[in-house]
Amino acid sequence: MKKSTSKVIINISIALFFAVCVIAPIISMLCRITPREFKGVVTSPQFFPAVVNSVTTALVATVISLILALLSAWCIQRTDIKCKALFSIIFVIPMLIPSISHAFGLVALFGANGILTNFFHLDGSVYGFWGIVTGSVLYSFPVAFLMFSSILEYEDGMTYKAADVLGIPAGSRFKDITLPYLKKTIISAFFAVFTMIVTDYGVPLMVGGKTTTLSVLMYNKAVGMIDYDSGSVIGAFLLIPAIAAFVVDLLNPERSQSGFVSERAEPNKSGVQKILSYIFCAIICICVFAPIASFCVMVFETKYPIDPTPTLYHIQKTMSRGADKYLINSLLYSAATAITGTALAFVCSYMTARLKGKFSRGLHLISITSMAIPGIVLGLSYVIFFHGSPIYETLMIVILVNSIHFFASPYLMMYNTLGKVNPNLEAVGQILGIRRFFMIKDVIIPKVRGTLIEMFSYFFVNSMMTISAVSFLAPPAPKPVALMINQFEAQLLMESAAFVSIMILAANIMIKCISGLIKRISENI
Repeated sequence: MKKSTSKVIINISIALFFAVCVIAPIISMLCRITPREFKGVVTSPQFFPAVVNSVTTALVATVISLILALLSAWCIQRTDIKCKALFSIIFVIPMLIPSISHAFGLVALFGANGILTNFFHLDGSVYGFWGIVTGSVLYSFPVAFLMFSSILEYEDGMTYKAADVLGIPAGSRFKDITLPYLKKTIISAFFAVFTMIVTDYGVPLMVGGKTTTLSVLMYNKAVGMIDYDSGSVIGAFLLIPAIAAFVVDLLNPERSQSGFVSERAEPNKSGVQKILSYIFCAIICICVFAPIASFCVMVFETKYPIDPTPTLYHIQKTMSRGADKYLINSLLYSAATAITGTALAFVCSYMTARLKGKFSRGLHLISITSMAIPGIVLGLSYVIFFHGSPIYETLMIVILVNSIHFFASPYLMMYNTLGKVNPNLEAVGQILGIRRFFMIKDVIIPKVRGTLIEMFSYFFVNSMMTISAVSFLAPPAPKPVALMINQFEAQLLMESAAFVSIMILAANIMIKCISGLIKRISENI
């Protein structure tokens, strides 16, 4: 009876936590919307063009991103090329820097004084519709690639062998076997990528030019003009695609699409396909590295594009403006967020995956609701709800908003992992008189430590590079380093903004390497 009561108390406590940290802020934001304010925003001359721009740029970028991601995943999983691990690592590097850095890289390459603009004497402009699309593809491509690569890796190859024996042509095999197998992933990837793009303001803020999107309009209203009422109206519209993606994913839960995998699909050994795959992967690698290379060129040139003499002046100037302190702030923010988020996600996933019941089902639903809330909307809702509270404009609110913003994916990682652990362990422990706490500490955690390391890394990396929610909530001091990119860009200190992007990338690569090393060591213990 005592154990049952404790379980109920813990479940209710977690549910209340999410009610206060997720549901209540969103409700408080929506409650600021009045008929007058709604009409004022919707009938404004900027609103309808912003909606059209948001939808069209997001749709085009999503389609391009999915096609490139599927082709890249196919090259890695279905052809017999070498260096697959290296290609896979390079493909996901864009995930380690803020979205605004991708747009900044495009400006450095194709802007009025861009590296490639001057070298090839180009007349076009990177600003506008295609600038947003290009930057959004760079930003979202890695997410779609990981989704497609993961599902293709575990496809059963016996189906293809049977089709080969029956003489079914390659085109028909792709249409009748591969596409149905990928249907769920394609739908999930479409909504995930579309939502990422339509709610991001970093790329359109940097390269949008006169092409204003809803996210930029909300940023200008809420951050630039401190107009939270108008920002709330636009935030409600930005919730629509995110909630739609959430509902679709909820109604179509992930299932084993191929059942028991008796034999993984063998890569195609065709020489022509190998050559084409190498060419395609090389092009993707160039596209990934080009913006980063442009950062390095700008940082180490005396005055781009006038004086290419190598120098360390821009690094020294950036550091003198406090970049080193901002970086330490971000490292502390990210570490605190990773510890807090990982602990919270583990507790929630244990309660839902190992302790079945009505409370568990409810907690599971609450735990994944953050997937439906864009960072920019979550940030504004926190400003409205927590304004005047003891945690407002403190480190705690930044840690809290980042923990909630990035909570769903690590939670699902651990939820799925715990679902694969022997379900009878707790029952055996109870029979032997072992308390649940010691079962978790001595048995469960050692079995899932690899996932715990991945969760920590996920929280840390995303907290280092996010600019969405923290742009509303960062205290006057200390601020995270990612916000310096906006600050330097506004002051036309492009070299300093480039160096900050490199700092974030280096820090995230370092934490990825360290977490990977720790995970490998833990697996060998």
